[in-house]
Amino acid sequence: MKLGIVGLPNVGKSTLFNALTNAGAESANYPFCTIEPNVGVVAVPDKRLDVLADMYHPEKYTPAVIEFVDIAGLVKGASKGEGLGNKFLSHIREVDAIIHVVRCFDNQNIIHVDGRVDPVNDAGVVNTELILSDIEMLDRRIDRVRKAMKGDRTLASELELLERVSAALSDGIPARAVEMTEDERKVLAESTLLTLKPVIYAANIPEDEVGTEPEGNAYYTALCEEAKLEGAGIIPVCASIEAEIAAMEDDEKQMFLDDLGIKESGLDRLIKESYSLLGLCSFLTAGPKEVRAWTIKKGMKAPQAAGKIHSDFERGFIRAEVISYDDLIACGNMTVAKEKGLVRSEGKDYIMRDGDIVVFRFNV
Repeated sequence: MKLGIVGLPNVGKSTLFNALTNAGAESANYPFCTIEPNVGVVAVPDKRLDVLADMYHPEKYTPAVIEFVDIAGLVKGASKGEGLGNKFLSHIREVDAIIHVVRCFDNQNIIHVDGRVDPVNDAGVVNTELILSDIEMLDRRIDRVRKAMKGDRTLASELELLERVSAALSDGIPARAVEMTEDERKVLAESTLLTLKPVIYAANIPEDEVGTEPEGNAYYTALCEEAKLEGAGIIPVCASIEAEIAAMEDDEKQMFLDDLGIKESGLDRLIKESYSLLGLCSFLTAGPKEVRAWTIKKGMKAPQAAGKIHSDFERGFIRAEVISYDDLIACGNMTVAKEKGLVRSEGKDYIMRDGDIVVFRFNV
């Protein structure tokens, strides 16, 4: 999963990116990996893997990972190539979802690019550039479809969809907020529209509001209303606090979180929200050689999930031997679980569930 972090200058975007990627830097199980200066790979926290590792003492421990991309260069006019506009937009096209950092705090020592804090307006600046880029892309596709319709009237439904989405964009409505069927969404996905991508607003709140009800922050509540209208997710985070947490050892982190009155770090909440927004879940494989988490789309069937491990697993799929994580832990080990009949044999139509522990049987 690849998440792009965007935002205006001085909103805490780079601070949050550095905190998130530094959080993975000290991971004993999955070392931080810098692909280039603005990209970081972070292990997905999953306590189930820790429990399985204690059970199997594996040679390898491999969590799922998320790639964070610090996308810089946005200015007004980016859709027309201003600043690093074209590069900025191309980077967004490559990510699965957008983390949009918006400033929700006052601080006279940190200059706001527009001279005043206004989260809804700040979000609008970025959204407008994405919408303008999408309109230009859709206009080109609409022209192509109209020309092709002269010899193929079956394209009428596609044209209607494109014109409907284009009209919504012109009204400032992102493509993801337009009502459409799943089939229509697949057709529209061919255009790689920027505003079709899922968005999570990371509302950067002040330090003294961490651990309190964020609804007391007028900036945050206004941004919540905007997110609801757009069909976007939102979580409150404090970039400066996340930077402190990232620099701590694990035992220190938990004590610090307890003192703040919060259960988990912003990174953990951001990953959970990302999984939910993208409709993802994890199945697990466990044994003496390796304990590992695999990220898949919810609703994926067993053969396709097997293909995530290796294409041969999908091509020669015979069956999946499945037990839920909770059942295995309740039994204490796989031998007891098998004696109780809790290990199921599932076929090609089995829909994978979050926390399934699986052994795939195949033959090629």
